[in-house]
Amino acid sequence: MTRYGETNRGSAMAYWLLKSEPEEWSWTQQVAEGRDGAEWTGIRNFSAQNNLRAMRKGEQAFFYHTGKERAIVGIVRVIAEAHPDSTDSAWRAVDAAAVRKLPTPVSLDQIKADRRLAGMPLVRLPRLSVQPVSDDEWRIICQMGGLGRQHSGMAGR
Repeated sequence: MTRYGETNRGSAMAYWLLKSEPEEWSWTQQVAEGRDGAEWTGIRNFSAQNNLRAMRKGEQAFFYHTGKERAIVGIVRVIAEAHPDSTDSAWRAVDAAAVRKLPTPVSLDQIKADRRLAGMPLVRLPRLSVQPVSDDEWRIICQMGGLGRQHSGMAGR
């Protein structure tokens, strides 16, 4: 199991969670960007910025809707590593493209109710907008979202 702050460099990939207000940037908008993806801008927290800088091309992240929905709704892939944020070059951004929608969104309440996920940053640090996800957490949430075991380390669609 990978500890937080490490990025699985010895294994296939690290996993992440990216939060977005659906009124500002929704899963539907992310999907509409296609393979070219979109720049993940506006991250102004230093811890979240450090996580952005640790993300590598090809790694995957859960797409989390904040606000009223508070649920993981899809999976994106990092297609460009940290670079100057086009909205403020003093900060960094990554580019991400949609991989797939979760068949069943996984709510924050479901995550909090699962004892196996009690240590997840989403539970412990709910305001952090870019978070690491351990291998075990990734697998559990993929299963909760209806993707099954075969998708727990998925590299494609």
